[in-house]
Amino acid sequence: MKKLLGLFVGTALMSTSFAQSGSLAIGSGYPSQPSHLSDVFSGQTPASLKELKTGKGLLVMFTCNTCPFVLKNAVRTKDILAMAKAKGLAVALINSNEAQRGDADAPAQMLAYGKKEGYTSYYIDQNSELANSFGASHTPEVFLFDGKTDKLVYKGAMDDNPSDPASAKEMYLKNAIDHMLAGKAIEPAETKSVGCSIKRIKKS
Repeated sequence: MKKLLGLFVGTALMSTSFAQSGSLAIGSGYPSQPSHLSDVFSGQTPASLKELKTGKGLLVMFTCNTCPFVLKNAVRTKDILAMAKAKGLAVALINSNEAQRGDADAPAQMLAYGKKEGYTSYYIDQNSELANSFGASHTPEVFLFDGKTDKLVYKGAMDDNPSDPASAKEMYLKNAIDHMLAGKAIEPAETKSVGCSIKRIKKS
């Protein structure tokens, strides 16, 4: 029985590792962007993610309206948005929960949630195509691009305690932003994203 349990745990860990390794690699450029990305605030569809970036960089955050981890991290997210604005970075908040588009993550609900949280833009990722291009798996999950090189320099979680942000000790994303802007190496450059799974439509 113990051998079977050990085999099960080992297989589960391998599966988790494989899922994480499937995301965009550090040092990669922007992935190809589908044309079905639209902002619920303006209705505009950017031609590419590069169109959204500034000379400082771009933070891409996969998020949603109802995930308990997103809600727990609402204050942390506001802090990150304020920091990004102060330092001249652009932010793209992406909702890829296509399986809930007719319900909790419908455009009207996104707009209402975005206004409540002080967002100025909030993008619908139709068919979860952008999430697929990034290999994003959870909400919240972040990808930070350097404005000078257009390369991915950090990905994963915002801090070391997504389930209890008030108890976090390592501010991964804040440190990554500071180091990127200072031209310093980012360590760690990637962490495990923890949260709710992105609700993709299951293919039959």
